[in-house]
Amino acid sequence: MKARVTVYPRREILDPQGKAIRDALSRVGFAGVDDVRAGKSFEISLTGEDPEAARRQLRDMCERLLANTVVEDYSVELLGEGTRP
Repeated sequence: MKARVTVYPRREILDPQGKAIRDALSRVGFAGVDDVRAGKSFEISLTGEDPEAARRQLRDMCERLLANTVVEDYSVELLGEGTRP
């Protein structure tokens, strides 16, 4: 089973990397970009077939290691067969 975990700074936290990307996009001609939030994406392969057990395990991974839950939010997505991560 494959999964994708995405981690982003919380909205109330300053995101200097996102701001730098937004400014750079404007400089190279992409007008109209109002905001960019820079985050991290993890593609994880898991053994087992139980989607709920996988979601619990992934949330535990986020809480313990992948995300700093004081300043970051995360989302967990199970990827179906044939879906390329």
